Amino acid sequence: EVQLVEFGGGLVQAGGSLRLSCAASGFTFDDYAIGWFRQAPGKEREGVLCISSSDDITYYADSVKGRFTISTDNAKNTVYLQMNSLKPEDTAVYYCVADGPQEHPSCFWSPYDYSYWGQGTQVTVSS
Repeated sequence: EVQLVEFGGGLVQAGGSLRLSCAASGFTFDDYAIGWFRQAPGKEREGVLCISSSDDITYYADSVKGRFTISTDNAKNTVYLQMNSLKPEDTAVYYCVADGPQEHPSCFWSPYDYSYWGQGTQVTVSS
């Protein structure tokens, strides 16, 4: 059974940093695409970052370029979202997502194409 469990959300002041972790079980990253989406109150879910097994990284949101990075620890089956220079507009529930197995893993643009979702973790950035 595929499970995704997020950790690391919380309250941070603008300009601060947070690192979200997503512990995956039931699959390995070799043939999956895995990433992060977020949803702010009253808004649709928005893609943040995704990484596939070929280390292709997809930035969904221009607003996070230069501030957010995605990485994986295959030994721990964990994916991380490092968020720096946080802004109040980054406030949202952040979801870890995954899809696979794929013969040639690639990231999807639509959240509806991801088969697996974590429960979400709240990130609040105060001004």
